[in-house]
Amino acid sequence: LSDELGLSEEKVRKRVEKVSSIERIKSNVEKEIADKIREYDLDGVMVDEDYKRYYPYESLASKVIGFTGGDNQGIIGLEVKYDEYLKGIDGTILTLTTAYGVEIENAAEDRIEPQAGNDLYLSLDVNIQEYAEQAAKKVMEAKNANNVKLIVMSPQNGEIYAMVNVPEFNLNDPYTLIDEIAVEYEGQSLSAEKQKELLNGMWRNACISDTYEPGSAFKIVTATAALEEGVVSLNDTFYCPGYKKVEDRIIRCHKAGGHGSQTFVDGIKNSCNPVFIEIGARVGVDKMYLYYDRLGLFKKTGVDLPGEANSIMHKKENIGAVELATMSFGQSFQITPLQLLTASSAVVNGGNLVVPHFGVEIKTPDGSTVNTIDYKTTPGAVTKETSETMKMLLEAVVADGTGRRAYLPGFKVGGKTATSEKLPRRNGKYISSFIGFAPADDPKVIAIILIDEPTGIYYGGTIAAPVISELFDNILPYMGIEPRYSESEIEKFKIGSFEVPDFVGKTKAEVKDLLRIYGFGELYPTGEGDVVMEQFPLPGEKVEQGSNLILYFN
Repeated sequence: LSDELGLSEEKVRKRVEKVSSIERIKSNVEKEIADKIREYDLDGVMVDEDYKRYYPYESLASKVIGFTGGDNQGIIGLEVKYDEYLKGIDGTILTLTTAYGVEIENAAEDRIEPQAGNDLYLSLDVNIQEYAEQAAKKVMEAKNANNVKLIVMSPQNGEIYAMVNVPEFNLNDPYTLIDEIAVEYEGQSLSAEKQKELLNGMWRNACISDTYEPGSAFKIVTATAALEEGVVSLNDTFYCPGYKKVEDRIIRCHKAGGHGSQTFVDGIKNSCNPVFIEIGARVGVDKMYLYYDRLGLFKKTGVDLPGEANSIMHKKENIGAVELATMSFGQSFQITPLQLLTASSAVVNGGNLVVPHFGVEIKTPDGSTVNTIDYKTTPGAVTKETSETMKMLLEAVVADGTGRRAYLPGFKVGGKTATSEKLPRRNGKYISSFIGFAPADDPKVIAIILIDEPTGIYYGGTIAAPVISELFDNILPYMGIEPRYSESEIEKFKIGSFEVPDFVGKTKAEVKDLLRIYGFGELYPTGEGDVVMEQFPLPGEKVEQGSNLILYFN
């Protein structure tokens, strides 16, 4: 048994010699090994069949779904949260044995059949999750980042369509360190304590368990509070010389020379810190904290996952002018990505604070409903009037502001960029992020991405916003949201009917560049060469948007 099971002889002998009616030596043994032990026909040794979870999508949403242990009980994620519904009831077989535990042949047995566990239906969408993971992996590799977090949710009811923490791990092999961690400790002998620490870090769902300073994305909350209190109007003007003096502190704008004179709308589009310092002062500490509370920032979101962290905020009585100034643009406190996404959802959905969640329904294996899971929505976080104004302002950020790289032809996208400097300050480490929603006038989806410690260019508007644009380009049509092009977009991007360009003589690389400009549907290439010899439709023909293209390579 020691040799076959890979256990020490001492451990096996201790179990075998223990005086008890039954003693389990090892669980989840591979079938080939179990069959071999059966062939030994050892007295008093039984090999029982058991079941274990198999995860067909392997690493997909690993830190959300979670996995089970040797006893098939949940260890992390949804497996833990809904374990009581999923686990079922074991069956029992009572047999007659000798005093040595050997089964008596031909003796009667009593059997109690097991009851299967229930099925949990989720809001998680496999296709949206895959799109999101691909986008997150792509930017993580391009920017050599530590990790990337991305959440996609319905702002209307809190259903989470995707939650990404890359790098993910294989749910069918959860105790093997992923390459990104293993390579760092290659050749080292890890203690059991260190191995446990690394595994817990690998399993950690940072979207809900880690807090961070949200930076300029939090200006969504500050602007909302100011509009609600009537201390600012769209045409109010501000002056930014590149800094703002608050008591004895000089707080700088990201634009060294300043933005000069600008309206409130311009201040949001430019993500100007001095503007928001002034706005925060107008709102004041008491009212600011009132809206933090209404938008759920002093409590956990209530997401149906274990391990959710809460925000880290100053006590109200400890906030002075400097603290209020920095809080107005998202510094000197910490929240989770999911808290910010939930608060922003309330801002753009008409003022309803939703509970983000995955679980939708619990059914028996035959399809009978056991429980339809309800979540409380709290109305009145902000007024509908303020919500409409904020949607317009955040759409302007994408159309003509710091979020312009999230622009997507045919779709109205709203959003806010952020570049958060990690503590300690001036260490050159940042979190680049973007929060976006679409369609901006009637949001059906909202998403947030955080890129942790990117190398090179680190501005959220430059590297995070395009990821959300790419994601929305994939998932909006999948969700049944069709593009509606403006006349200027039709003209600029040659949408509608267009004239087929001449591909003949072009290389595959040149073809790829042209296809980005023109609105072809499917491309059907023929031939193994690199240069186009013929094409259909012919150059100069008028075709409709989405028409297919056949290219014959040499």
